Amino acid sequence: MTSSRAYEENVREIINRPGEMRERERGFDAPESFGEALATVPAGERVDLEVRLESVHEGILVSAHVDTTMHAECGRCLEPFTAPFEVDFQELFAYTPSEADEYGVHGDHVNLEPPLRDAVVLALPFQPVCRPDCPGLDPETGDLRDAEAAAESVAVDPRWAALAGFLAEDEDVDRVSDPESK
Repeated sequence: MTSSRAYEENVREIINRPGEMRERERGFDAPESFGEALATVPAGERVDLEVRLESVHEGILVSAHVDTTMHAECGRCLEPFTAPFEVDFQELFAYTPSEADEYGVHGDHVNLEPPLRDAVVLALPFQPVCRPDCPGLDPETGDLRDAEAAAESVAVDPRWAALAGFLAEDEDVDRVSDPESK
């Protein structure tokens, strides 16, 4: 498929036939990249698309499920990683679009690229992490920390040190008032 036709779905069989529905599955290589910054779906990545096309009075209602792979850089440790990525979207393609932000039926097809791009880009994580417990980089040396070093390096900012005394006093009061907590 050429890049201009990769996102087109033929709806000739269901135009102006409310109640008609077609389901299709297909896959293609993304003609261009989706996303910017730390997380993207690069050009050439496999995109699997499950599409349900429903004819309604106003146009064609498209419900789609997208499966692909996200390529990202961890927001904590800056290591590259890949992860499976899924997103769903639903959009009405009107027979006669009345507003600039509405999608339309073009002849006998609908172009899924704009709503698919919007759904994928908006669902990509802003700060992706390679794993939930990633300790990240050491703020002083810039080296990758291990989990034990990350847990040990809880230094109290000297500007807040005076408040630590209040916390200790509250804990002592709680122990005296509730003898079962010992």
